[in-house]
Amino acid sequence: METQQHISQRYNEELESVKSKVLNMGGMVEAQVVSAVSALIEQNDELAKQVAESDYKINKIEVEIDENCAQLIAKRQPAAGDLRLIIAIIKVITDLERIGDEAEKIGRHVQKLVSLEGDIGMYAELSSLGSKVIDILHDALDAFARMDIEQAAKVVETDKQIDKEFNRVSRILVTHMMEDPRNIKNMLHVTWCARALERIGDHSQNICEYVIYLVKGQDVRHTKFNLSKDQ
Repeated sequence: METQQHISQRYNEELESVKSKVLNMGGMVEAQVVSAVSALIEQNDELAKQVAESDYKINKIEVEIDENCAQLIAKRQPAAGDLRLIIAIIKVITDLERIGDEAEKIGRHVQKLVSLEGDIGMYAELSSLGSKVIDILHDALDAFARMDIEQAAKVVETDKQIDKEFNRVSRILVTHMMEDPRNIKNMLHVTWCARALERIGDHSQNICEYVIYLVKGQDVRHTKFNLSKDQ
């Protein structure tokens, strides 16, 4: 009996350790996105370089967590809720790694923008989009940390606002390019930055869908999730 309790306690500690690593990875990714948005708005070449060259840290921790999850499945043969947790974690870290990739892209595009030495304008629009993306990522990570399906459902809805904001920014960028063809190269880099921000919103939504899956056992990808019906 004592041996069984010890095994169970050790198993719970291993699960908590993996969850803690995911939250740590989430914090790293969130910091990268904040820095990427700041670099874009401020046209800060040094900060952009730091963002572009730091992505390997996020990749490293993703590999480490992936290995931990594989070991847990092989050694503990988890079932039911524990298995859902491990599956959700594997999916979450994939999206976190891709968010890191998008932040890296922004960093590299900002470096090119700075080298072109043009006033990109669009600061208010990019700041608004960037702020919304930072908020949705923060809320998604918070929903995962607390397993809060109400907040997760709100984030899924909020991503629609980011899509609308991105479309608005895209229309303005196209207008700038049409008005002055000399702006095309700069505006293309800005467009790619805006697209990267929109994708970060999509990945944040994915994380929240995994939270709902984990808590409810319901796969809500590509479907409408009605929280009131499931409570």
